[in-house]
Amino acid sequence: MSEETGPDDPVDPTPELESTPDDELTHTTADGDVQMVDVGDKPDTARRAVARGEIRLAPATIEAVRADGIAKGDVLATARIGAIQAVKHTWETIPMCHQIPITNVDTEFAVDDDRIEATVAVETTGKTGCEMEALEGVTTGLNVVWDMVKAAEKDADGGYPDTRIAEVEVVSKEKREIG
Repeated sequence: MSEETGPDDPVDPTPELESTPDDELTHTTADGDVQMVDVGDKPDTARRAVARGEIRLAPATIEAVRADGIAKGDVLATARIGAIQAVKHTWETIPMCHQIPITNVDTEFAVDDDRIEATVAVETTGKTGCEMEALEGVTTGLNVVWDMVKAAEKDADGGYPDTRIAEVEVVSKEKREIG
């Protein structure tokens, strides 16, 4: 709350959108043309982004993952590979996303009683951030988990009533000058 509002004053529930100089669009023109943002004049900086998300699974599926009892193989090892591959290929799947030099990817999968949580940390040195890469790593890692366990998760009708990917978010990002 700012100094100008009191405790009973209404608060605008919509956050301000990030604006650009002169309120110019950065990825599309007024005519509908698309363009990539020019980051050429920006200095290189060290950057790190961490994202997380989870997949909700049946307790029996969780036990099978823990016991390495999923017919397709090692779920978490496969998901880790998928997450890392997704990080490296983010620029190919998100329009106008820059191809950046990935200097490090850390993946962590935590198995709980009813879910598996994925955390992906991405590091780069360059002119733009790596949040999208971290998010792509998390979502693809969780999609790989789903693919690996789908036979165990299907109900009698072939659906997945209790399976869901949720709570995907960027939990931190850092930008540091080099040198």
